[in-house]
Amino acid sequence: MSKALLVLEDGRVFHGEQYGAQGEAFGEAVFSTGMTGYQETLTDPSYHRQIVVQTAPHIGNTGVNDEDRESWRIWVAGYVVRDPARRVSNWRAQRSLDDELQDSGVVGISGIDTRALTRHLRERGAMRSVISSVDLDADSLLAKVRASPEMAGADLSSEVTCTQPYTVAAEGETRYTVAAIDYGIKKMTPRRMAERGITSHVLPSTYDVEQILATGADAVFLSNGPGDPATADHAVAVVRGLLAREVPLFGICFGNQLLGRAFGLGTYKLRYGHRGINQPVQDRATGKVEVTAHNHGFAVDAPLDRASATEFGEVEVSHVCLNDDVVEGLRARDVPAFSVQYHPEAAAGPHDAAYLFDRFTELLSTKVAR
Repeated sequence: MSKALLVLEDGRVFHGEQYGAQGEAFGEAVFSTGMTGYQETLTDPSYHRQIVVQTAPHIGNTGVNDEDRESWRIWVAGYVVRDPARRVSNWRAQRSLDDELQDSGVVGISGIDTRALTRHLRERGAMRSVISSVDLDADSLLAKVRASPEMAGADLSSEVTCTQPYTVAAEGETRYTVAAIDYGIKKMTPRRMAERGITSHVLPSTYDVEQILATGADAVFLSNGPGDPATADHAVAVVRGLLAREVPLFGICFGNQLLGRAFGLGTYKLRYGHRGINQPVQDRATGKVEVTAHNHGFAVDAPLDRASATEFGEVEVSHVCLNDDVVEGLRARDVPAFSVQYHPEAAAGPHDAAYLFDRFTELLSTKVAR
């Protein structure tokens, strides 16, 4: 197996072996704490331009299949694992993860101490990095890394959105219709709504308010996605236009940040972010603690001890992360809008937050009954 290097922008170097495609890949190094669901991670558009470090040491045992993809391609810029599976052992597997990475041109590295790397990123923060199996000169790679673009200030949703609208039909009779704005939507999200009798019109992120309303949808869903929300001025203007018309809104992840900005709240970059499927979040209305799926490096800046007065009425923090008190959800008191910072579609789990789609359905029933 060919040698490979992982070089971080602060000069830390990890030596390992080529995993996946041969080549050179640049991106923000981040760690994901999920013990399962690596295929869903790889195909989540929110990971665009990021090099993902898996904290679970053994990756690839269940192989890859065509059913569990969350989009049409792998989006991670590079992949870091400790011990790749030597063989696939699952009845659903159609090919190995190594073959999938090679066929997709995704450069990876294996055989490094991912625990040490994770601790380093946790202490120093997510940072620019490179994986290379062609250039093995650490000094050369470090210079390239420091010349590469940063995640702060990156406008990426336009790079992952669909180019044409499409529809995901409700299962059974259509009770409601929703316009889902694709900032990097995962396949499971409209499926969760379909299970509740909702037909989703998935729309490009470039659509304006009039194009969205022209679908005749009862409400609008703001999806997850990559990049810095501070750059998403078009999306924020659209959300503000929808709020002004009191269109029911539900946002997740990037959509939560857009809703926060539309209310006049700020956003900021987290030191190392939340990524994985085991993040504890408390619903402040009920006190219930949920185990949730996350993938975000930015967060909304809002006070936890009081509601915020905005142009559209009062807005309160509805959910909070129990690890670090990061805002994990917003609820408007005077307009029909709410959001969470995590991924309630639960691919690949857990399912604690599935009730949020029921809450959205209740919001739709109230609107349609008027």
